[in-house]
Amino acid sequence: MPTPRSRRQFLVAGLALPVAAEAALESPPASPPAAAPEATVPPVIRKRTLGRTGLEVTEMGFGCMITSDASVITRAADLGVNYFDTARVYQSGNNERLVGAALKGHRKDIVLSTKAKGGTGEEVLAELDESLKQLGTDHVDIWYLHARSTAAEITDDLRAAQEKAREQGKIRFAGVSTHKGHAEVIPAAIEKKLDVVLMSYNFTMGDQMEPLLAALHDAGLGVVAMKTQAGGRSDEAKARYEKLTGNGGMLAALKWALRTPNVNTTVPSITDIAMLEENVKAMEAPFTPADQALLTARFEAIRPDYCSMCGECEGTCPKGLPVADVLRYLTYAEGYGQFALGRENFLAMPRELQEVRCDDCTSCPVRCSKGVQVTRRLRRAQELLA
Repeated sequence: MPTPRSRRQFLVAGLALPVAAEAALESPPASPPAAAPEATVPPVIRKRTLGRTGLEVTEMGFGCMITSDASVITRAADLGVNYFDTARVYQSGNNERLVGAALKGHRKDIVLSTKAKGGTGEEVLAELDESLKQLGTDHVDIWYLHARSTAAEITDDLRAAQEKAREQGKIRFAGVSTHKGHAEVIPAAIEKKLDVVLMSYNFTMGDQMEPLLAALHDAGLGVVAMKTQAGGRSDEAKARYEKLTGNGGMLAALKWALRTPNVNTTVPSITDIAMLEENVKAMEAPFTPADQALLTARFEAIRPDYCSMCGECEGTCPKGLPVADVLRYLTYAEGYGQFALGRENFLAMPRELQEVRCDDCTSCPVRCSKGVQVTRRLRRAQELLA
């Protein structure tokens, strides 16, 4: 016979059953276990040797000229990109400070380059000291003479300054950068025993640069390609060209520059994470016929606007305009989306050139065999930048 205590326990348990059942019906079902987040596939990072320097640099480097977000530069280094390029004059001297802060924790893992624009050894050495201060480092890996267009601009005085800086441990290797005048500057770089050439190189040039690239390779000079996307880095320019040619043209352009082993690395301009992630893909796969089809269509779309700075029109303006330079400044403003940069360069020209107006001429002798509508583009530059 059950005891009074066991009877009470039975009754309490029985009364609790319907309450528990009702609570179970009212409670939402338990959530299924959260799915594990998909693993992020790291990007493919490939490296090439930068000429006789022996430096191993990623095929896609980082051109910092128009970058204003330090986190994008840091993210590139985190992904494994190891070549970063800046200059004393970029962003009125502020870019080096940004780059130095962004790469502070990565200095030992990267190859860092900057440039000096001065015309004398004393001037460039003073620029180098300021560069090191702003970058927060005691040396740079490559120090370029900035934007030289003729052999005469690579003077013995400037080369002596580079060698002095090397002896002092402030630089590891000496180079020159050139936007135009490749046929003059590249042989001079070889003759003057420089280590690296930073040169404009993109699909609009066809195969005209290949003999010069081969000469650099045979002489042991490293080659860094810039302007690889042919003036289409701004969102507006990219959208305009891709509307005509289809998506993927920017990536195809970068792959085109890397299709030859005589180019060791590239420095496309990068302003945001999306652009960085797109450019990194250039290291994943080779250049294909489909890429070439995209670029053929894109070249036709940009032909009236884009100046490859081949130098063919040099000296043909009766008023002395440096035509290719002015069109480059317009590309900064429209193609890169960097109006301030374009205007800064335009206003650095002598006053008499700033005041030239193509509308004052009844005809123009400047002609471009590649199809650039020179007069229309010069008028646009004067309208926008003067």
